[in-house]
Amino acid sequence: MNKVRIPIKLQQAVMRCLREKLQLARQHFSAEFPEPKIIYQQRGTSAGTAWLLAWEIHLHPVLLMENQQAFIDEVIPHELAHLLAFRQFGRVAPHGREWRWMMESVLQVPAKRTHQFEIASVQRKTFPYHCGCQQHQLTVRRHNRVLRGESEYRCCQCGEKLEFIANESF
Repeated sequence: MNKVRIPIKLQQAVMRCLREKLQLARQHFSAEFPEPKIIYQQRGTSAGTAWLLAWEIHLHPVLLMENQQAFIDEVIPHELAHLLAFRQFGRVAPHGREWRWMMESVLQVPAKRTHQFEIASVQRKTFPYHCGCQQHQLTVRRHNRVLRGESEYRCCQCGEKLEFIANESF
């Protein structure tokens, strides 16, 4: 995987947002919260991940570069809210009422569970499967689990087991 270099100005913008939102939490709770470590190594199609026990936020460098301001406005508060909710309430539902409250009441950002960024540049190869009503695309990881007999997947619409569409042209 090619390492994406994040320009210093963009890293500074990320940290500025993080510090502003962290200050809102400090004021709201009249408490100190340490600054989380930011790591630009998220992979897959997730924009970011909060590592609760490590007090870290992992960010996807490609999605950050492609969606700079929206990423800063949405993903940084989203992941920080996970850390703060964990610190204040312990283990709770990832996007449950505590997290939503933290986003909206404390960090003053609309609570959205997932990003709407274009992910074509970071999406991996998929494998075609079908059921009785439609075609599905499974990731390499899920496809390999099917091949090893570790998992089977069913359609959410019709409930049928998904079957691999093997390429018959040799």
